[in-house]
Amino acid sequence: MTNKVIIFSAPSGAGKSTIVNHLLKLREELEFSISATSRAPRGQEQHGVEYYFFTADDFRRMIAEEKFVEYEEVYKDRFYGTLKSQVEAQLEKNNILFDVDVKGGCSLKNYYGDRALFVFVQAPSVEELRNRLVGRGDTSPEEMEKRLAKAEYEMTYGNVSLT
Repeated sequence: MTNKVIIFSAPSGAGKSTIVNHLLKLREELEFSISATSRAPRGQEQHGVEYYFFTADDFRRMIAEEKFVEYEEVYKDRFYGTLKSQVEAQLEKNNILFDVDVKGGCSLKNYYGDRALFVFVQAPSVEELRNRLVGRGDTSPEEMEKRLAKAEYEMTYGNVSLT
């Protein structure tokens, strides 16, 4: 049997991480796909646990070497992506859960086709996303405005079919 990829995608603050973490606790045959980023670790985040942390220059080099299934420069010098080697190794053992932004989710669905299930988590409103991000307490006002502007666009994907 071929293992599958299950992609949870939503704007920042919509609840996709909560859903993914709950599923991981319920089902041992599911494994989490750790994304790569060029941002600095927050709080107690560790390389290879929450993310793979790289410099923006390292990220650009790996893009040129085609090391990613998908990647995006979300903001200037702020990259996120999914490493091919990591996903392929995980797929040999288990089904994989992804927690990614909307553009990354669409790219993963296109890459894996019928092997992938794409789940879009619709946020109730931009104002509710703002409340959730404020409640986290880890986002600067400038970063929050960038995320909310992006979220407004991403919420339009709630009515799009990827089949």
